Parts: sequence; C-alpha cells; structure tokens
Amino acid sequence: MAAAAGLSEAGAAPLEAEQLEESVLGAVQQHVDLMFEYRLREAIAPVLARAADQLIKDLREPLAADLRDVVQRAVAQELARRRHR
Repeated sequence: MAAAAGLSEAGAAPLEAEQLEESVLGAVQQHVDLMFEYRLREAIAPVLARAADQLIKDLREPLAADLRDVVQRAVAQELARRRHR
C-alpha cells in the first residue's frame, strides 16, 4: 500500500507542477498584456496628437475656402432676390 501511495504522489507531483506552471504563466501573461497595452497607449498618444494637429492644419484652409464660397453664394442669392422685388 505504501508503494501505491508513493506512485500516486509521484504521479501527482508532475501534474501539480504543470498546474502551477500554467497558473503562473497565466498570471505573467495577464501582467505582460496589461503592461504592453499601457506602453502601446503611451507610445501612440503623441503620434496621434501630431497626426491630428497636421490634419487640422491641412484641412483648415480648404474648409475656410469652402465656407467663404458658401457665404459668397448666399450673399449673391440674397442680393439677387432683393433686386427682383
């Protein structure tokens, strides 16, 4: 009976070690994932800010020109409408 108990303990030790390894690996993986996400966000933030600033600079003039055109057309239409009264 002692031999059978020794065999079951010997079989349990590798299983227990495997379960411990999986548990530790899971915890480490979760920590790595969180750290990776934090670092990625930290690295991307200034890049996105620069891209947004450049996009605003690039679009400001065309949008201002479009707005001027819309206002000019609206004024021209209003003047034409007043002339025909």
